[in-house]
Amino acid sequence: MERQRSLSVSICMATYNGAAFIEEQLNSILPQLNNEDELVVSDDASTDGTWELLKNRQMQDQRIKLYRNQGKGVISNFENAMRHCQNAVIFFSDQDDVWKENKIDVMIHYFEKNPEATVVVSDLIIVDNDFKILISSYQEMRKTKTGFWQNLLRSSYIGAGMAFRSDLKKLILPIPDDVPMHDMWIGLLADENKGVMFIPEKLVYYRRHGLNATEINTTASFMQQVKWRWNAWRLVRRRLKEVQKKS
Repeated sequence: MERQRSLSVSICMATYNGAAFIEEQLNSILPQLNNEDELVVSDDASTDGTWELLKNRQMQDQRIKLYRNQGKGVISNFENAMRHCQNAVIFFSDQDDVWKENKIDVMIHYFEKNPEATVVVSDLIIVDNDFKILISSYQEMRKTKTGFWQNLLRSSYIGAGMAFRSDLKKLILPIPDDVPMHDMWIGLLADENKGVMFIPEKLVYYRRHGLNATEINTTASFMQQVKWRWNAWRLVRRRLKEVQKKS
């Protein structure tokens, strides 16, 4: 049944060797989409049958749009998918999570009621491969707070819970090669104008199974983390100045 929404939705999914997990995520997302919505998937040269699985699902559902990324890594993979997203609000999706059945409607409601919000980030429930709860609230674990400087020092932006207005793409793209992660880059750009809203609803089962492409807690050294933060600040300032000059 079609849902009454004023904003169309693009789901931006990056895949790599996710055949063991991706069906559950597809099954949690597709029933939430309206006819004009789309699921845009970029696959990073999977070798485990992920691409063939996706092609088969695309034959069953034309809202699925598939693109190749040639093994360039997770940030490039999400960027490739993002470039092809056409609708008003873009949701990031990991290949191995599972969404609660009301995730899209809840988050779109926040965008509809808060026109100043450019990025909305939900809470997550962290689970193991069998969906046993490991941590009941990502936001509580990270002590999530809004604010540019707070999140530059300790980022609470997490792509698995993130959605943003597509107008932000002109600021986001292209993503610099040396940003720490795409979700931190997007969050900092939006938070500079106080456009980020963290919401308390737990809308994603965030699965950790030992094969994830990203970490919850970094294992980088203190000096590496300092360099990342300095570089992120420098890149954000540069991008904002570039956009201001063009406008």
